[in-house]
Amino acid sequence: MKAIRTFTVRPVLADSLAPLDRLASNWRWSWSRATHALFASMDPALWDEIGANPARMLGALGQERLDELARDDAFVARVCDEDERLTAYLEGDRWFQRLEGDKPVHIAYFSPEFGVDGSLPQYSGGLGILAGDHLKSASDLGVPLTGVGLFYRAGYFRQSIGDDGWQRESYPLLDPYGLGLTLLRDRGGAPVEIALDLPGDRRLHARVWVADIGRVPLLLLDSETPSNTDDMRRVTDRLYGGGGEHRLLQELLLGVGGVRAVRAWSELTGRPAPDVYHTNEGHAGFQGLERMSELITQDGLSFDEALAQVRAGTVFTTHTPVPAGIDRFPRDLIADYLASGLFQGLDAGRAIALGLETWDGGDQGVFNMAVLGLHLGQHANGVSVLHGEVSRGMFGMLWPGVDTDEVPITSITNGVHAPTWVHPALKSVSERAWGDAHTDTHDWTDRGAVSDAELWGVRQQMKGELVAEARRRVAASVSNGHTPSWVEELLDPEVLTIGFARRVPTYKRLTLMLRDPERLTKLLTDPERPVQIVIGGKSHPADDSGKILIQQLVRFSRDPKVRGRIVFLPDYDIALAKDLYPGCDVWLNNPLRPLEACGTSGMKAALNGALNLSILDGWWDEWFDGRNGWAIPTADTAANDEERDDAEAAALYDLIEHQLVPRFYEREGGIPTAWLDMVRHTMTELGTKATSDRMVRDYVQRLYVPAAAHDVALRANGFLEARAVAAFVGRVTEAWGRVSIASVDSSGIPQQAQAGDTLEVRADVRLDGLSPDDVAVELAYGRTDEDDALARDHSVYRLSPGAAVDGVVTFTGTLPLTVTGTFGYTVRVRPAHPRLVSPVELGLVTYAS
Repeated sequence: MKAIRTFTVRPVLADSLAPLDRLASNWRWSWSRATHALFASMDPALWDEIGANPARMLGALGQERLDELARDDAFVARVCDEDERLTAYLEGDRWFQRLEGDKPVHIAYFSPEFGVDGSLPQYSGGLGILAGDHLKSASDLGVPLTGVGLFYRAGYFRQSIGDDGWQRESYPLLDPYGLGLTLLRDRGGAPVEIALDLPGDRRLHARVWVADIGRVPLLLLDSETPSNTDDMRRVTDRLYGGGGEHRLLQELLLGVGGVRAVRAWSELTGRPAPDVYHTNEGHAGFQGLERMSELITQDGLSFDEALAQVRAGTVFTTHTPVPAGIDRFPRDLIADYLASGLFQGLDAGRAIALGLETWDGGDQGVFNMAVLGLHLGQHANGVSVLHGEVSRGMFGMLWPGVDTDEVPITSITNGVHAPTWVHPALKSVSERAWGDAHTDTHDWTDRGAVSDAELWGVRQQMKGELVAEARRRVAASVSNGHTPSWVEELLDPEVLTIGFARRVPTYKRLTLMLRDPERLTKLLTDPERPVQIVIGGKSHPADDSGKILIQQLVRFSRDPKVRGRIVFLPDYDIALAKDLYPGCDVWLNNPLRPLEACGTSGMKAALNGALNLSILDGWWDEWFDGRNGWAIPTADTAANDEERDDAEAAALYDLIEHQLVPRFYEREGGIPTAWLDMVRHTMTELGTKATSDRMVRDYVQRLYVPAAAHDVALRANGFLEARAVAAFVGRVTEAWGRVSIASVDSSGIPQQAQAGDTLEVRADVRLDGLSPDDVAVELAYGRTDEDDALARDHSVYRLSPGAAVDGVVTFTGTLPLTVTGTFGYTVRVRPAHPRLVSPVELGLVTYAS
């Protein structure tokens, strides 16, 4: 018989063990070695069986064992020590508290998924893992941040592989109480509920679960509540489980409901209202419309004034380099929801316009969530330097007339949370050598601190654990009461091991390694210097093309000729990743460039001493230095995709055969010293860059602090500055079509110019009612190419206004020539206001003809 409902019954803890409840409900245990070890020691076999989650452990352990532990003075002392460490962690000053100057009081961080731990499966891939790492580093650094997401009752999905190699999905239901979440309740003890009014007189209700991620609360909205009808209860049934209106309802609940949940949380806890809102991808874009609605109905602002205020404090991060990765909804569907009263006081037509593809070639019949995010976020970024460049090209049409390199989208390269992802054995070595396990200050090239023998020993230990886990998983997936003998010989800790694991869309090219099966087989089965490959990955349930790739890989791996040297491990998740990254010698990544926005899996591997073998895409394009791994050449000149895949696969095989294999198997006293030189360099150099601590510090200093300053400035004195900015934008937008540069004259340069000469420029500009203070007239100058275009590193010099005659204002300036070679210049006019983050933020630029 199958139960219609499951839940966790918690035992009663003795007073001496009471702190276990607090320790279990704060997810800091997932990256605290000592707390993790404390719970595991209660019953190691049971700990592994229940999925290494403290809340589940307390429910499964049984009253008798807990009573026994309560009488164990040594265990009770450990509990007290851990409780004291948690208190010190939660209450002590950290990096943010010591940061000088004005700074945000509260940042609300919205994401559709969060990858905190494998036992909380609210993530599908890199976006969620990044969000989880962001929260953890914000906690470690003391940043006053609140995470906002949805609680999916069935998470993403569990993956199994059938005898035919086809991916199968299952959706086990989750018990939030049994996971260590707490229900947000009001002061009277009743559950807090958020409600959204929907078309057709429907209402969507949601309760709010709270997960404490160290110092950071994570609010997860859950539509499984008695207040909802059956169809509304299913809104948060599973992550990315539906399309169309189901997906829209999830995003409305995340954005609109998320703002309301943060308001309720702040009121109940006394925390200040957020002065910065960060949307991690476009899924939460409706949060901006909800905030505009509040400002219009509660504070009396106009649409334009509310838009200016919301933009000032909003950070938007785009994670996709392809239009197909953006959520788009039918315009008419959005119109129905905006007409339902969901956003009180908001002009529906103008609100819809914020998300429409109004450029040439765009589809004005759809509502684009990334466009909405960019229109509502004054501060925007991609997630690597290359992705920033791609994003400026991808969204440049929103700023017509602006050169691509000036499109106001910057970049902050992702990072990973080292305490989560660095293997405990490597942490132990770090603590012995340097006194702590932090990776960003250690010089691993110092053989006096860590010898080759010790480093190689721990690397081999981690690989041995991966081999054991691979054998266990494969045995579980193929066994019918007995384990085939070949499973016991699967993989070898002495063999060069390459790892590859990620989501499986086609552009990540899971099967590029199969391009030449005979050559791959030869590499895998070389009798003296073999190679082995460990692979994991999930395809979206609706993506049959991705499932076909998995099937092809699985079928190849089951060929008896290579079965011991290549393996696909099912159900790739955080738990498997923690074995996979440390256990590989090399991490492989071969996407179609430039379709990988960042790709943080290679960072996790690098922090554990693995070398990267990757296409120059995402973060690798930025940080590859020739000593931390190998770059697979990109066949950009290939005539078609087939030719490109052939060329890049051949380059991949060549690198493995002629560079990786010789370097790995060349030994001195049984140790590959030249290989370890690269490992040491990688851990030292990337240890300073590839962490989410560095990433969060960048967000704080480059985006959160400016956004908070703008929000505070516009909000002051009854939104005086917000009204002024809105008036300015309206004035220049209305007049801009009539602004022109009547003439440009230059003097002071002889026929043969040389360095040291002075260029004098005069530009007569017709402003047609605008004042000289409303604009900046700029001389853009620098080297030029063969098409007379200014180089990307050109400079800009602002000209000074002079007299106005018949509506024409003269702007002048002098420029000493310091650039040699082919030189060029032009003059442009743009709006100027101190509250514009970018000079071209409004997309209004007029050039001299």
